[in-house]
Amino acid sequence: MNDTPQINAIGKSGVGKKAMASPIPTPETLIFRARRVFLAGLLYAVLLSACINLLQLTVPLYMLQVHDRVLNSQSQDTLVMLTVLAVGALIVFGVLEFIRSLSFQAMGSALVRRLNLPVLTAAVQASVDQGLPKATQSLRDLTELRAFLSSSAVSAPLDAAWSPIFLGALFLIHPVFGIMGVVSIVILVCCGVVTDLLTRSMMKDANQANVEAISKIGGTLRHAEAIEAMGMLPALARRWRSAQMNSLDLLDLAGTRSRAMASIARTLRFIIQIVTLGAGTLLAMQQEITPGAMIAVSIIVGRLLMPFDRIVETWRQWVLAIGNWQRIQSLLAQNLAVRQTMPTPRPHGDLIVDKLIYAAPGVEMPIIKGISFSLSPGEVLGIVGPSAAGKSTLARLMIGIVKPTSGGVFLDGNNVYLWERGSFGEIAGYLPQSVALLDGTIKDNIARMGESDPHRVLEAARLADVHEMIGRLPLGYDTPVGDGRLTLSGGQRQRIGLARCLYNRPRLIVLDEPNANLDAVGERALMRAIEQARDDGAIVVMIAHRPTIMQVADKLLVLEEGRITQFGPRTDVVASITPTNPKMGAAGS
Repeated sequence: MNDTPQINAIGKSGVGKKAMASPIPTPETLIFRARRVFLAGLLYAVLLSACINLLQLTVPLYMLQVHDRVLNSQSQDTLVMLTVLAVGALIVFGVLEFIRSLSFQAMGSALVRRLNLPVLTAAVQASVDQGLPKATQSLRDLTELRAFLSSSAVSAPLDAAWSPIFLGALFLIHPVFGIMGVVSIVILVCCGVVTDLLTRSMMKDANQANVEAISKIGGTLRHAEAIEAMGMLPALARRWRSAQMNSLDLLDLAGTRSRAMASIARTLRFIIQIVTLGAGTLLAMQQEITPGAMIAVSIIVGRLLMPFDRIVETWRQWVLAIGNWQRIQSLLAQNLAVRQTMPTPRPHGDLIVDKLIYAAPGVEMPIIKGISFSLSPGEVLGIVGPSAAGKSTLARLMIGIVKPTSGGVFLDGNNVYLWERGSFGEIAGYLPQSVALLDGTIKDNIARMGESDPHRVLEAARLADVHEMIGRLPLGYDTPVGDGRLTLSGGQRQRIGLARCLYNRPRLIVLDEPNANLDAVGERALMRAIEQARDDGAIVVMIAHRPTIMQVADKLLVLEEGRITQFGPRTDVVASITPTNPKMGAAGS
């Protein structure tokens, strides 16, 4: 057994000598890398935008030359040459515009590739810690952010940034047009600011309300049987409708204001173009500019104001995208578990729980209060105690699902929470109280959704004594299960879950209420599986409501209010329990 100084050293460093692994990127590093991808793509798009905006002067310059040179000279050769040059420039413009759109698409895809796994990991961790179905919403945020980056809304500010090109052209033609252009830009920018003031806080509140409403209804629908059986649907529908209507009312009001400002901005743009054309006509009549310049100015002003008009029009998309990004940042910062990335070898040493303390997020009173004990390979520990004693929480800590507040759980000198999850999954088995089968076949579920080894699948099924039961299903091991698939009984799910737990002969097995849905035959099969795992050298920890299964335990741990009140050989602990001290009560905290 490892000594205490070694345990403390491991706890402080995060890893033992057997696994000097570098941690996965921190949330700050991930966010920095994502921003770097965005900025690199943005810089490339900015350079393309410069060329694109310069090429957009092709049409007004062509009109200027045709009116002022070709019509006066009546030269067909000049017209042909100007036309060829203009068409060539517009072809280049189209190619660059296409390349820029591809750069935005690549930017969005690169962002998703960098963040999809960290976001999913953080969402799952948030669901574990807080019991909230955040994974779907977080992935939706990432998908919507990618769609935004691939849309035309992103290019509007880039085009607006190159407005000095068009302003310079207007000033060169006549200072009056340059001043009108500056005033027009100020007017449209003010429209954008007003749109932001009218909609930002409302959009933020509406989005938050919508996310919470979807999250709540998603969690509620998982209990559809109870809802239908006890007639709770009307009451739930009223709650859902109330929450949804509040969100929809805010979104509708914000959308109405945003669209109203977009219509105002577009109307102002058209009015400005008319006024500019009128001013150009007056200047042409006074022979201060040519008629060709008058037409060119009208085209340039329209092009100058178009990106500002689009910014006002797409303001709502920008607000939604900023909300998506803020939620992703918050999720990564609060819930991304920093673990090792280097696989750890298959362990053969002891399981040591050292001064373990755990308090739920946002709760000051700890659930687990300074627990310490150790188990050797080939030992079976039974954990008993009254309800709300912290037994299930201890099981989750021992399997590395949640992060300890202080202290730690170490298997063969390695912190189970920091353990790289792929290699940890190969040596650990866990059977939670509520067994859920994932979408896939029974074979996939037993093999933990990975590449299945048929021999190991059969071995696990036989260890769980579920091989014959699977053989009676419509397609045997290829029978699809999961949401909307074949409905299995609670006992069938639990026995398949046990086979999944025993897959690949794990070294650490944690069973939380493994016999809750089992009949006498299933319970005997469970006891045989535990005995075989013990004989194979595994460390087995089990929490059970019915004390009969504790007959296979070598040691018992009595947990009460988050503290160990008794721990030792099963016979000694059982002998100390009296009818007035029934500490082998129901598990399930």
